[in-house]
Amino acid sequence: MTGPVLALDSVEVVYDGIIVGLRGVSLAVPERGVVALLGSNGAGKSTTLKAASGVLAAERGEIRGGQVFYRGEPVGARSPSSLVREGLVQVLEGRHCFPHLTVDENLATGGFAHRLSRAALREGIERSYERFPRLRERRRTAAGHLSGGEQQMLALGRALVGRPRLVLLDEPSMGLAPKITEEIFTLVRELHERDGVAFLLAEQNAAAALAVADEAYVLENGSVVLHGTAAEIRGRDDVRELYLGARGGGRARFGGERSALTASIPHP
Repeated sequence: MTGPVLALDSVEVVYDGIIVGLRGVSLAVPERGVVALLGSNGAGKSTTLKAASGVLAAERGEIRGGQVFYRGEPVGARSPSSLVREGLVQVLEGRHCFPHLTVDENLATGGFAHRLSRAALREGIERSYERFPRLRERRRTAAGHLSGGEQQMLALGRALVGRPRLVLLDEPSMGLAPKITEEIFTLVRELHERDGVAFLLAEQNAAAALAVADEAYVLENGSVVLHGTAAEIRGRDDVRELYLGARGGGRARFGGERSALTASIPHP
């Protein structure tokens, strides 16, 4: 396959037939790349990930325009489970572990869509324990008794059981202490560098996301307003003021300046 592993081409999303979630969003995730999706709460980050993974219908959402491509092929009406079997996995905001199941049992659910043999499933679980040694120590513990950081590791480890090519990671730092956030993002970078896993990372913590990403997109009100390399985005005064804690003379808007960094986005 040539081209990006994931591409959104002018995607429009509507909820309940009336509420606009995305307005012509186009973006691309290179094969084996890490792309950050930045924006404030309600900007459309989670909707973008759900449009890519095919789970919008669960929240009464639908794609009304544009297309999503995975590995060069339009996603169309394909089921989320079929996309998981082909290597596209989403880790939802808020972890969504099964609280009454043990760590070991939660990891096992990561193999169900792949219909793995017992041996392959155990291999996948062991691979997750190698990436997250802390989980091995808690393998018999119910997930509901884990810390927030451990639950985030569990959610990511569950996604890794089936050897994904692309992980859509939604707000991994939510509710975590800075030290744990740093640890999670370090693991993301290691998975990318060691295993070649691509990531589309939706995150309000812009500093943490830009530290591991190769490229970044900024969303406002359901639209892409900025795109560039992580270094370019990090170096902009308006981004620094809005998302990196720098102080300025007022709330910056991207508006007419977006063309300065928004490159043409490749489509399959």
